[in-house]
Amino acid sequence: MSSASEGRFPSSSVPLLTRPPRIATLRTDDGVPVEAVYEPWAPAAATPGDAAGDGPAAVPAIVVAHGFTGSADRPAVRRAARVFARRAAVVTFSFRGHGRSGGRSTVGDREVLDLAAAVAWARELGHSRVVTVGFSMGGSVVLRHGALHRAPDSAPRTAESPAGRTAVRVPARAGRSERPGAHADAVVSVSAPARWYYRGTAPMRRLHWVVTRPSGRLVGRYGLRTRIATGAWDPVPLSPVAAVPLIAPAPLLLVHGDRDPYFPLDHPRMLAEAAGPGGAELWLERGMGHAENAADDALLARIADWATAAPRA
Repeated sequence: MSSASEGRFPSSSVPLLTRPPRIATLRTDDGVPVEAVYEPWAPAAATPGDAAGDGPAAVPAIVVAHGFTGSADRPAVRRAARVFARRAAVVTFSFRGHGRSGGRSTVGDREVLDLAAAVAWARELGHSRVVTVGFSMGGSVVLRHGALHRAPDSAPRTAESPAGRTAVRVPARAGRSERPGAHADAVVSVSAPARWYYRGTAPMRRLHWVVTRPSGRLVGRYGLRTRIATGAWDPVPLSPVAAVPLIAPAPLLLVHGDRDPYFPLDHPRMLAEAAGPGGAELWLERGMGHAENAADDALLARIADWATAAPRA
């Protein structure tokens, strides 16, 4: 079982016509406890029949992967969950080193195991179709997770090379696990980087200071409520741009704002190009900034519509 303990939010905090959220502590394959919240489908025009008529197997689940320094209880994540819950069941969780989860953040490396535990939990709760939606760091994590965790009947992993499509060997220590049901049926990546170690913008230079310097990690811990691992990546994880070609046949949506202060538009375009013809849908959003804080309700609703309508891999 992926859940070490479970509970519920107070029933007075939720509408009477819907079941209350369920909270749990999930255990990742490397032993890290991860806090998670499950919210059943809550359509906007709910009736008692809507709330109970369809079992989980008939309803898709969206698993939300937040950005660096976020958590399951941050306002932007809760807002996204509320919008998504009108169209699907929703699982939110806090990455390691964030919120009430254990461990320390590896800034996108071992976090793939956190997402795998959350996806597997959604399936344990009865959902046969699960879509991952990630923002910023979470956007890079859903891409790597989509490459490393595939449906059992998926074709072998391949990637585009100058000589054509060739098999790609994925490193053993790359965030894979043998957890059943840990794969996503579709992937949505919002405001994600295409490549590691990018320092081309002032916000990213500040982020690197937070992650790599002892004084920066103190700011992360006490100012940003994020506990950051001290060791360097070893080995360097599969990059987002290298992961993208490995996600097919699962549908992939890339979303990016044209005013993103962290990652300019060459990042989403590089990801879309790496996916190959028909491998990804790209939305460049006019006036949008970065990640979950910049995604308004209308965009979140469009993402949820895409996620619930995308065909199964």
